[in-house]
Amino acid sequence: MNDDVFIVGIYSTPAGRFFDLSPKDLVRAAYIGALSDAHLDGGDIGHVWFSNMMLDFWGQPNVKGQVCLLPLFEDGLLPVGVAVSNVEAACASASMAFNGAWKDVLSAECDLSLAIGMEKMYDPTRRTEFFVRLEKGTDFLDPGAWIRQYEELAEGCGTRFVRGPDRSLAIDIYALWANTHMERYGTTAEHIAHAAAKNHTNSVGNPRAQYQFPMDVESVLADRMVSDPLTRSMCAPIGDAAAAALLCSSSYLRNLSPEARSRAVLVRGHAVAGGRMRASWDDERAPVLASRKAYEMAELIPDEIDVVELHDATSFAEIHLVEDLGFCPRGEGGPFTASGATARDGMIPVNPSGGLVSRGHPIGATGLMMLNELCLQLRGEAGAIQVQNARIGLAENGGGLIGMDLAACAVTILESTSRGEIASSD
Repeated sequence: MNDDVFIVGIYSTPAGRFFDLSPKDLVRAAYIGALSDAHLDGGDIGHVWFSNMMLDFWGQPNVKGQVCLLPLFEDGLLPVGVAVSNVEAACASASMAFNGAWKDVLSAECDLSLAIGMEKMYDPTRRTEFFVRLEKGTDFLDPGAWIRQYEELAEGCGTRFVRGPDRSLAIDIYALWANTHMERYGTTAEHIAHAAAKNHTNSVGNPRAQYQFPMDVESVLADRMVSDPLTRSMCAPIGDAAAAALLCSSSYLRNLSPEARSRAVLVRGHAVAGGRMRASWDDERAPVLASRKAYEMAELIPDEIDVVELHDATSFAEIHLVEDLGFCPRGEGGPFTASGATARDGMIPVNPSGGLVSRGHPIGATGLMMLNELCLQLRGEAGAIQVQNARIGLAENGGGLIGMDLAACAVTILESTSRGEIASSD
């Protein structure tokens, strides 16, 4: 067993709509970027965890990673014969790939493991087909159960649960969740708009962001309604990207250059949790369970976190997640956000990258994209979007929707210290 696991190299492509880039092109860019960041040649990689949700949309439903990585094997950039494990957990897929690589190193299965995720989502000629495939992140073996539950929840807060053909099912579910939170706690559309405006403005200066323009609360509220109360500016866009992370043991890190050791980031806490169909805001839903386990592993409390990247597939998600993660009491996420507490210079900066609603949400890459943003922050390499004195960061990545809960959730706590010196003195 290894005591410490480090991110020694990490990279994310920009998010966008890249008509001229294939899935293999995106994977190559992410992999080469992570190798370059680590100053490694890839020859020591002992296992690859590949995350993706929708390659079947492009005609590749099986052996996704093996196919996307094939050119890298053929070019001698990956050791021939290295095992590739494919993982899928909807929007949490990349975090589950990270979980596999982390366990590889923690268990001493190998000293260097790769997590890599990719999604190519945009095809303007097949929008209807895309949304049909995208909505499968919930129970379609027994859809009547959750449809009835959502209809009952909507009736309880004076609205209706209506699915629309021009959007993903997840948006309609998040809209319903928002309405239940508004009914229960007095959260408002303006509160949600504060989160959206903050993140759109945060993305300005982030070269990896799909959108890079500021917005204010009024313009967010005035945008086209997608699913009441969520406007277009409150919803993550469709886009393409890939991201990769190289994880290593302390013994491996000791043998690297001083520069590599100085830039390594410690995985101080990491935990995953599953959700349940019947849950309410009073229950310990998946984000609560995962964050509790991660805090316990890291021996930290929420007040000790310096910067956060969380899964705002819609801006309402940020409202409930700052509660789930313990940054404010249950029901106070709206006023907490509107107060400026989560601004880049606030009490707890949340999504300084622009978050999913502005940096982008290419599903199979998202969890690793979040970790890339945190690593840049903790190394002091985030440029125009840098959070001052960021030393400990937290990422929360959720995937799939089951009832009032996430099907899967991962919380990762990273720390930047003088890890090179620590690794050298073990």
